[in-house]
Amino acid sequence: MTSRLLSAIPQYVFWELDARRAAARAAGRTLIDVGIGSPDQPIAPVVVEAMQRAAAERALSGYPYFKGDPAFFAAVTRYMDERFAVRLDPTRELIALAGSKEGLAELVLASVNPGDVVLIPAVHYPVYARAPKLAGATAVCVPTLPDGRLDLDAIAPDDLTRARMLVVNYPTNPTTATVTLAEYERLVAFAQRHALLLVSDLAYSELSFDGFVVPSVLQVPGAHAVAVELHTCSKSFNMAGVRIAFMAGNAQAIETLDQYRANIGYGVSTFAQRAGTAAFTHHATIVPPVVAEYRARRDALVGAFHAHGWPISTPMATMYLWLPIPAGFDDWGWVDALIAGPGVVVTPGIAFGEAGRGHFRISFVQPPDALARAAALIASVTSPVPAS
Repeated sequence: MTSRLLSAIPQYVFWELDARRAAARAAGRTLIDVGIGSPDQPIAPVVVEAMQRAAAERALSGYPYFKGDPAFFAAVTRYMDERFAVRLDPTRELIALAGSKEGLAELVLASVNPGDVVLIPAVHYPVYARAPKLAGATAVCVPTLPDGRLDLDAIAPDDLTRARMLVVNYPTNPTTATVTLAEYERLVAFAQRHALLLVSDLAYSELSFDGFVVPSVLQVPGAHAVAVELHTCSKSFNMAGVRIAFMAGNAQAIETLDQYRANIGYGVSTFAQRAGTAAFTHHATIVPPVVAEYRARRDALVGAFHAHGWPISTPMATMYLWLPIPAGFDDWGWVDALIAGPGVVVTPGIAFGEAGRGHFRISFVQPPDALARAAALIASVTSPVPAS
């Protein structure tokens, strides 16, 4: 038996993509998979050692802390201070999460009611739209301006009246859009004027290039009163399989999330929090090699596309390229053509909302030579596309 709310949500696109990839492999195809953004680089030795020690801890015999382990909170507090000059009260402004995706969904489910509106970017990570639907609320897509900022003036007055939350994601998955601290100041002021909880998903906080440094919304004066921010070990630390993240900021939102989580679970695995403690404690030495590898992969991929006549722009952040689909293909038609032809797996733009239709995403989850080969194979399918 399935609830009406769950039944009303379309099949998850990544399930469909996985099924098509699996069918091709079952038929004997060799594929270059640059679809799902699942990190392939190793976890840092210092984190592995922390996990090995944790596996022998007697503490794992008992339940974890509800909100978070004190050692994890201490490491996160230092990280936020060192990285962003953001001071947090760990007793009120922090909660550990089993991944930022789960945390964001739980915050929505804990905070909105049927009939409420959650404002999300028009091109968005799927959970931004799905979590409100599971809560019986309405996800309203906000269009973006050419520079990647949200067009807040385009929000309908009735939607704004019913809105309880605004979700943003910079650097953006999948578009790679970035913003400066000035944009966060605009968003905080907007949230203050309209009594919104501003939710910043900062999953790619460390994956930036060419001198660009990703800011935090919590650097904005007054942001703690209206905003929360999600950080994760998944991408910057190659720890997607560990499932450890945190939410920081507005104390009331943190308390609401803590109450919700206490009713459905019992905190985050102590084992995962030990890993996260090591990661955030050693972020200054762990992150640079990870970023250097992603920069090399980006440059190899972009360079190969340029060499084959695709005049694409170079992203300043994330682990993705976001490109328009060539004329003559729809989203799934393009995916199928690449799988059936040169054997490359990409993610269709429709996975990221209706506004993503007509684009596709490439993830930097292969070594540079494999990515360059993937670009050449993609370019071989059809003529060059316009600049993105």
